[in-house]
Amino acid sequence: MTKVVLGMSVSLDGIAGPRTADADGMAIFTAILGWQFPLRSWQREQGMEGGEDSVDSRVWADNFARFGPQVIGRTMFDFGYPNWGENPPFHAPVFVVTHRGQERISKSGGTNYTFVTGGVPAAVEQARAVADGKDVLLAGGVSIARQGLAAGLVDEVALHVAPRLVGRGVRLFDAGEVDLCCLETIQGEEAVHLRFEVR
Repeated sequence: MTKVVLGMSVSLDGIAGPRTADADGMAIFTAILGWQFPLRSWQREQGMEGGEDSVDSRVWADNFARFGPQVIGRTMFDFGYPNWGENPPFHAPVFVVTHRGQERISKSGGTNYTFVTGGVPAAVEQARAVADGKDVLLAGGVSIARQGLAAGLVDEVALHVAPRLVGRGVRLFDAGEVDLCCLETIQGEEAVHLRFEVR
């Protein structure tokens, strides 16, 4: 059965992204997501050679194989789209939650962007419909993650905790927001990988 998994990288102090998409925001993204970039599995999916074969790389590869369609927010799309290029890293349908609808965009490698104006529940429903046995990844940003949790749409939370204290930005969780039961803990070289069931 297809599950909806909220999957995000966070800092040690719980920051999952910047408040604004500026130069300071890029520094926060690098601190939080930097553990992925040297990985052999990550680089392979970007069409590059080499990279580190490590526990982190195997975790990333397992996650990539598990997920099919992804749900993201408009801010994440606007921030990332210029850099994702003609062969984006998703290799799957991507449903963009937005107030500004537009025609679907198709790219190479199996990525297409569908713009959903009916909110996170509608985007998750569309993603489930094309999941073909894979799980749906609720990939962010933070607003989309919180909306998915608040609507009771999330079955699991997968966190990749980078050992960085960022001290500013947008926190993923607020106290008392969700009840989690730990399913798995994996100690990587540059991140700790945690998987939780949402109760």
